[in-house]
Amino acid sequence: MKTAVIPARPGGPFVLRSTDFISPVVDDPYMMGRIACANVLSYLYSMGVTQCDHMMMLLGLSDRMTREESDRVVPLIVQGFQDTSKEAGTSVTGPENLLKPWVVVGGVATTVCLPSEYIMLDNAVAGDVLVLTKPLGTEVAVAVHQWLDITLIILIEITQPEKWNKVKQVVTREDVELSYHGAVMSMAELNRTAASLMHPFEAHAAIPVSGSGILECAQTLAQQQRGEVSFVIYNFPVLAKMAAVSAACGNMFGLMQGTSPETSGGLLICMPRKMAACFLAEFKSPRDGVGHRAWIIGTVQRGNRTARLVGKPRIIEVSPE
Repeated sequence: MKTAVIPARPGGPFVLRSTDFISPVVDDPYMMGRIACANVLSYLYSMGVTQCDHMMMLLGLSDRMTREESDRVVPLIVQGFQDTSKEAGTSVTGPENLLKPWVVVGGVATTVCLPSEYIMLDNAVAGDVLVLTKPLGTEVAVAVHQWLDITLIILIEITQPEKWNKVKQVVTREDVELSYHGAVMSMAELNRTAASLMHPFEAHAAIPVSGSGILECAQTLAQQQRGEVSFVIYNFPVLAKMAAVSAACGNMFGLMQGTSPETSGGLLICMPRKMAACFLAEFKSPRDGVGHRAWIIGTVQRGNRTARLVGKPRIIEVSPE
């Protein structure tokens, strides 16, 4: 796990510190900064913590970038990171710059709180449901958007004409643009609202969805449980049209298998079934003029601390708002 829980002093508060960094997933440096900041904070939010005391930004610069490219890109990434940190109510120092073969953006988020203010990730019980607070399919949306580049279209048509013809039958350019926009806004959205509802609705455990997909994250969370439980997933909320695109590509993204990478995804939360409907309703209620969507995607059953999909999960098409 990517959050450390450190005693600040005997009998006193604890320091919670999360660290993460990602490679660019979008071609807009400003939005990449926002996504990276939201991603780092998600690890604190998954513990029901809504206040981050401080962030340090980490920025790895590519040794292949020219001075002119760096001068244009870096300020935009930093601005995006800082703007999102302000929305989160925290401050940022840095960036601490590193020289690497590729660009990476991330940071360290730190807060101090009492044990009653955070939720450990190991308390799921049989009978809980699994709630997801952002749609899946961001990797597919980003990849297909890149395919709109005419050079890539020609290359795909030459190397994989059957696959490309199938893609064109299930999605339009407008569909791709809308889903890409939805993916970017979703990745840049803070998981703070979901975190603020975890205590009132008695959440037992949570994890941010990222890395190698929803199934691996569910497996990671299941392995941390104290009780002998397993997670079963039967619903996939997916950005509109992206499930069809993935199927047309022969499931090369692994979306239907739960292995498609997600960046700065939602929180996967275990909570009592009796609380879930109220959580979804409260989460949907506009706050600061914005409402959010979440879905029950599975259950917690007695088992051996594993996670699995039930047959073919039901796809819930999520259109951008």
